[in-house]
Amino acid sequence: MSPAPDQEVGLLQHCAQARFVWNLACEQHRHWAPGRAPAPGYYEQARQLTEARAEFAWLRAGSVTVQQQALRDFAQAMRSFLEGNSRTPSWRKVGRNEGFRQVGLKREHVQRLNRRHGRLWVPKVGWVRFQWSRAVPVVAKSYRITRDRAGRWHVAFAVIPEPISAPGNGRTVGVDRGVTVSAALSTGELLKAPGLEPKEKRRVQRLQRRLARGRRGSSRRARVKRAIAILRARERDRRKDWVEKTSTDLARRFDLIRVENLNVRGMTRSAKGTADQPGRNVRQKAGINRGILANGWGQLETRLEHKASGRIEKISAAYTSQQCSACGHTALGNRKSQAVFQCVACRFACHADVNAARNIAAGRAVTARGALQPLGGAMNREPQFATSSPAAVVSWNPRPWPWEDVNSGSPSVGRASGRSVAPGRRRR
Repeated sequence: MSPAPDQEVGLLQHCAQARFVWNLACEQHRHWAPGRAPAPGYYEQARQLTEARAEFAWLRAGSVTVQQQALRDFAQAMRSFLEGNSRTPSWRKVGRNEGFRQVGLKREHVQRLNRRHGRLWVPKVGWVRFQWSRAVPVVAKSYRITRDRAGRWHVAFAVIPEPISAPGNGRTVGVDRGVTVSAALSTGELLKAPGLEPKEKRRVQRLQRRLARGRRGSSRRARVKRAIAILRARERDRRKDWVEKTSTDLARRFDLIRVENLNVRGMTRSAKGTADQPGRNVRQKAGINRGILANGWGQLETRLEHKASGRIEKISAAYTSQQCSACGHTALGNRKSQAVFQCVACRFACHADVNAARNIAAGRAVTARGALQPLGGAMNREPQFATSSPAAVVSWNPRPWPWEDVNSGSPSVGRASGRSVAPGRRRR
């Protein structure tokens, strides 16, 4: 969006009032404790909002729709938390959570000016110009206006797009996500999410050092924060653009898309712990967290579920990087390095991430006992001897069974393996 200076003041007032109402609702729920009366719901909070608007002129001067929708957003966030889909709604901060939602959108509220620009009617603000990036659907009934840390205004019309139809070619692809390679496909393609250029990274480091020396509350420190936010926004835009293009390409090319079943939110949590139980290797864990987030693991999976709805399968990630996609042999020594995979049994070699992607595409994982696990769960968790089929060869566990005579003259058979052990030789 391209608001004029006076229009930006009105938009910021809408953001401030929506944030104020949200924080009041959050404070009411934080005040609740066992033994006290339950926290008020949306309808009770809406009644209290009416009383507050009648008492305070500055709140009454704002849009009642913006304030009521902030309460509805909070009620939805609480429902999502109680269902276990998100965390507890937290406080909103100035400059970080700037935005509001407006409902009752009509067709005459959106007008196209030329090929690249249009304008939107915002209550108590007026007509605000915005870049016409795509056609506004007629079914849109609401929109959300946000302001990021770089100072850019955006408008998003609330419409659920139709998923991309399957190509009908019967092809299946496996996607292995990593830090060095953002997404490796079972077809052999290695995809990397773009980030900042080396020159831009050096500038971020210089600005961060300058920010650390700045005095809090000073204008110079605010300008430095703004410069850092602009570079970070550029990095996010590039990653989001890559995620959108990659997810669209996969949804159009393949009928079935299989990804690892990863808890990205849990994997990227801080390891600092608490004051009583501080964490270990906090800085190393923070570096891994930044690497995971910079490669857009969660964003890619979410957008694939949106665009290829019903065609996404999540496969257990256990041992996919150690299992040979050619013969099925699983061993720790198969993974030579981050990029090199070479099976110790059949000598098959390829890129390690591509090998893992092929195992994911096959829809099977390996259990802790070493048995191949098909999609839907293991068929038999008991240890089995290897058959003549190459696909049934699994890892060899050197620990003998209690009833095996390792010192007998006849060769014994290793656990879950077809390899013989030399007579009189104890396996260690």
